[in-house]
Amino acid sequence: MQYGDVVVIGAGVVGLSIALAAQARGFSVLVIDREGVCAGASAGNAGAFAFTDIFPLASPRVIRQAPKWLLDPLGPLSVPPRYALKIAPWMLRFWRASWPAQVAASTVAQTGLMALSKSALDPFLAVHGLADMLRRDGQLQVYESKAEFEASLPSWAARAAVGIEAEHLTGDAIAARQPGLAPRFTHATFTPGWYSITDPKDYVLAMAARFRANGGRIEVAEATHLLADGVDTSAGKMSGRVVLAAGAFSHRLTRTAGVRIPLETERGYNTTLPDRGFDLRCQVTFGGHGFVISALTSGIRVGGAVELGGLNLPPNYARADAMLTKARAFMPGLDTTGGTQWMGFRPSLPDSLPAIGPLPGQPNTLCAFGHGHLGLTQSAGTAAIVADLLSHQTPKIDLAPFAPSRF
Repeated sequence: MQYGDVVVIGAGVVGLSIALAAQARGFSVLVIDREGVCAGASAGNAGAFAFTDIFPLASPRVIRQAPKWLLDPLGPLSVPPRYALKIAPWMLRFWRASWPAQVAASTVAQTGLMALSKSALDPFLAVHGLADMLRRDGQLQVYESKAEFEASLPSWAARAAVGIEAEHLTGDAIAARQPGLAPRFTHATFTPGWYSITDPKDYVLAMAARFRANGGRIEVAEATHLLADGVDTSAGKMSGRVVLAAGAFSHRLTRTAGVRIPLETERGYNTTLPDRGFDLRCQVTFGGHGFVISALTSGIRVGGAVELGGLNLPPNYARADAMLTKARAFMPGLDTTGGTQWMGFRPSLPDSLPAIGPLPGQPNTLCAFGHGHLGLTQSAGTAAIVADLLSHQTPKIDLAPFAPSRF
């Protein structure tokens, strides 16, 4: 089977954003996915455009806290014991990425991609008729002590230096911003530049509908081997320039071209609760506990944390239960019964930066994966970059920090 100019592998938020952006540039685009539209992590994320999240996961702070977290199998960061040996080489790269000079470089790169993604979002939504799905409710980061809050101040100062707004709150000001929080949260920071989507799954399905309405095709087929002029799939050969946006499964395909990229899986868990009228005014982040609570059209979603456990281990829904137990204590008026649990695979690279650009030795394949928990956030910016590369135009940011060849 042969198709047109561009074959996008992956029908999640990044892949379909790229497909729409390429289509708008005049390319004939085919999207393939082994399971179909929005079957992976894009369906179950927290729904946030987290533009203020400019710091890499790999950092001295995380390295300092990691031993304590890793001792708690239900904590914010965990590695299942049976996966520890397999992930050891990735963890070594993660540790190296936490060195101060690398953190500084990654933060600069992430800040640039965040700024591009934020500036690209409104035009992207407007062009594709999706603007009514965006919310500008902001985010509230809460702290359980003055010491915890003060420890966060250097990061807020760094954000302020690049133009990110934040408002620090205490006492009644916290309750005015978000009623119903337990009094244990003595300090908070509100960030108005943190947006959200009405529901991440609905958003991706709407993108797919728009793409098809514009003449695009989406096929359920499994990509099996990257080729110089396309990709082999379970439905035959698809010819054209290839964009690899298959999330946590992308590294399996790069290996077919002889390229090993250290992509790992942040397994994310959540529970979506029926909306019973709890007054959740914005996304609330419990940073010290590694999870968030979001209001979506499908309900109230409680989820987050990082479990570095690969693609094959069975889910450990005790992690979702643990977050739900904390949510009940942190927001006493929230009814946490009757929820639906979910686990998904976030594609994570050791330095917390995605791989965007040509695959080494195979310029016909462009990479667009490894966004970690920021796929939705960086989707419009990544789409703009890939559309520029397909059109032989210079992207608006330096792609060197994101080059797949950096590994």
